Amino acid sequence: MTEFRCTEILDAARKVFAEKGFSETTMEQIADHAGIAKGTLYLYFKSKRDIYMAALTQGIRSLNAESRRQVEAATAARDKLRAFIETRVSYFERNRDFFLIYHSEIGNLRVPPAAGESEISELYLAQAQLLDGVLRAAVANGEIRDLRPDATAFAVLDLTRGMIVMRLLGWSKADPQADVQHLMELIWRGIGA
Repeated sequence: MTEFRCTEILDAARKVFAEKGFSETTMEQIADHAGIAKGTLYLYFKSKRDIYMAALTQGIRSLNAESRRQVEAATAARDKLRAFIETRVSYFERNRDFFLIYHSEIGNLRVPPAAGESEISELYLAQAQLLDGVLRAAVANGEIRDLRPDATAFAVLDLTRGMIVMRLLGWSKADPQADVQHLMELIWRGIGA
């Protein structure tokens, strides 16, 4: 019951944060949206920042797990990259409210991470490391040219994020699969053997 209630609260929080932004969101608004009393909300989370970070962390963990499953299910490097991009585009199409807070927070990461940000940094790094592993294996197998897998992984992450921003802002009228195909062609022409 506690886990279910916590998930409901975080889902409500993501919606309110996405609509109003962090500074304009209140604990009362989150509680109202979750259908609970404000006092009950404080039983689960000490502060608005705690809810925000928990909502962000939960979403990134879910995205990472889904990405890993899809990438590991593919065989060739090209298919693995496509699975990574497709998973992210699909995830954010289904979770637009989450993407708004994700995009905002990832763009504001500091070095070194501020209190509460180290887990977010680690989760973001895990996404790049997943791609880095795919790219290292692809170089070793001769599927792609010899390149810096770490830098390429971050470039693919940012290109994918840019495509998602374009879609969510309504700047792309293309079908999601057409956008994925376009991005794959752009990337593959740059790294293919």
